[in-house]
Amino acid sequence: MSRKHHHLKGAEVSCCVKYFLFGFNIVFWLLGAAFLGAGLWAWAEKGVLSNLSAITDLGGFDPVWLFIVVGGVMFILGFAGCIGALRENTLLLKFFSVFLGLIFFLELTTGILAFVFKDWLKDQLNFFINSNVKAYRDDIDLQNLIDCAQEYWSCCGAHGPDDWDLNIYFNCTEPNPSRERCGVPFSCCIKDPAEDVINTQCGYDVRLQKMELDWQKYIYTKGCVGQFEKWLQDKLIIVAGIFVGVALLQIFGICLAQNLVSDVKAVKANW
Repeated sequence: MSRKHHHLKGAEVSCCVKYFLFGFNIVFWLLGAAFLGAGLWAWAEKGVLSNLSAITDLGGFDPVWLFIVVGGVMFILGFAGCIGALRENTLLLKFFSVFLGLIFFLELTTGILAFVFKDWLKDQLNFFINSNVKAYRDDIDLQNLIDCAQEYWSCCGAHGPDDWDLNIYFNCTEPNPSRERCGVPFSCCIKDPAEDVINTQCGYDVRLQKMELDWQKYIYTKGCVGQFEKWLQDKLIIVAGIFVGVALLQIFGICLAQNLVSDVKAVKANW
């Protein structure tokens, strides 16, 4: 009994765990603030903050949402972990570990479902790309995202250049008065290494040529869904490594928080 009492009397909070968790979360918190700030700045530049109804006006995906949501989650988690570790607040530390555990569980579930329902996921990706092709000119951030994806994966549209018929500016119907009629965005064009300046009109009228073999001289003819699949297979080890690394980091954060909670409870038990 006396030995047990002596052991509890010597219980103390590990400074190493406490300040390591604090440092771990201060970085997390600052990154979250940076993401959140960038997202809010982008919305302010587009006038969304002065007209909140504009959030729902965009027909496609607004990339700024990614910054807002990811930044917000990181900011809240970082704040809870940071203050929880510094003040030895078990409520905030438990919130941090449970929230982080929930995110880990959602990531794991998403990964398993994506593997099991590959065909469904492929259909959803196709639908997502085509719905954003329709809204290509509606938002500059969405436009930049699509251009970046098409240039990086050397692709055009979800399944091919004809997907751009879904966009009112690029469709090939006779009544279409747009100068971009029967064209594609410049990001679909095969770049000439000799050109220093990007030719933003390189895709004009390219689909007026009936033969797809003629298109191949000027633009990418493969769809982004197929090219993304190919890229994923080629980079599978790297992608898997990143996911495993993130998962281990989350588990490490949960273990640190739970360890600190146990230390604080052990100290409080001696009061």
